[in-house]
Formats: sequence, structure tokens, C-alpha cells
Amino acid sequence: MRTVIAGGHGKIALRLATLLAGRGDEVVGVVRNPDHREDVEATGATCVVLDLEFAGAEDLAPHLEGANSVVFAAGAGPNSGAARKDTVDRAAAELLADAAAQAGAGRYLLVSSTGVDAEPSADRGDVWAAYLRAKKAAEEAIRATDLAWTILRPGLLTDAPGTGRVLLAPPPVEKGEISRDDTAAVLACLLDTPYTAGMVLELHDGDQEIHEAVARLRP
Repeated sequence: MRTVIAGGHGKIALRLATLLAGRGDEVVGVVRNPDHREDVEATGATCVVLDLEFAGAEDLAPHLEGANSVVFAAGAGPNSGAARKDTVDRAAAELLADAAAQAGAGRYLLVSSTGVDAEPSADRGDVWAAYLRAKKAAEEAIRATDLAWTILRPGLLTDAPGTGRVLLAPPPVEKGEISRDDTAAVLACLLDTPYTAGMVLELHDGDQEIHEAVARLRP
């Protein structure tokens, strides 16, 4: 399987690339900063340097040729302003969908966020509100495509070691934490399960082994 990951230098993306390359898949990580090439290639992935804030679908699509699936794991980052939440967390997600459609990569996994269905709390500030609204807009745009999409909404992300046990279910669920290790492992499992296409899933720490949790979603 060939998978292209947008936001290839992110903490989840690097973990996912390591898992996929380690099992023999072909992985491509798309990054903005050429200084990140070495980190991406260390996972076993191939690196493509392309700034998704300024590229068009026609620029990205050639790098998706032959891909079975794409994963949007990009984000503007915690130190960015409200404007970049829109240009990265929303617009770049839509760009990846357009390019995937052009290239014939039909499977699309979007890493979103828990909490997008609620009105953002005013005490969290304008940037946080812009982030949630951008994620929600990205979800709506991806759901309107003909791609075989799955939207994953992790809870509060941590760098704690993965446990391999999660709560994975359609919303709504109570708020919770989830490690980046386990988030990457769930994404890898979702890539292997076409029956999760068309699902919006919340992800938190839980009691079910990851493959069991995904298997329980089978219609």
C-alpha cells in the first residue's frame, strides 16, 4: 500500500510513517520545511517538500500518483495565529482532497479534533476558536467529497507511551486524553479497514485493544 501523509513532520505523522514503513508499505511525507527531510526519511518514508499553503492541487497531485490513501495530519501549530488556522487546518485539508481526487487516491483520513461540534469557549481566546472552526469546516468539506473518507477526532494529545487500548466511537463521547502513539496506531488500522469509510470517530484512552475497537465498528 502507498500512503501519502500531509504534514509529514508532525508528531503523529512521524509515528504513523514509522508504523507503515515498518510493515513494508510505501510512505510519502509532505513537508513545508526542507530541514525536516532527514527526520521524515529516518522513518523509512520518502519526503516531498511542498508548501501546502501556497501550492495548488495540480502541484500536489503528481506526488499522489499511485497512492492508495492519503492522510491529513498537518496543522498550523500552537504558535500560529487565527489566519493560519484557516489556511492550514482547513484550506490545506481541502487541497489534499482535491489532489487526491485528481490522482485517483480514493481513501482519505482526516485528523481532526474533539470538541468541534460545540461552540468554542470564549475564555479560550480567538485563536482556539479559529482552530476549532477551521477543523469543523475541513470536516464538512471532506464529507462533501466522493472520497472514501474517515474523520478521526483525537482527544487531548499527549506524548505518553501508547497503551494499545482505546475508546473509539462515533460522537458524542466524554472528553479524554489519547497518546500520539495510540493515535498513529489507530490511523494505521483505519487504513486497513475500508468499512470505516464515511465514519466520524472520537478517540480517547480506553479499555479496548485497538484492532478490537476498530473491528467493532464493522456495520
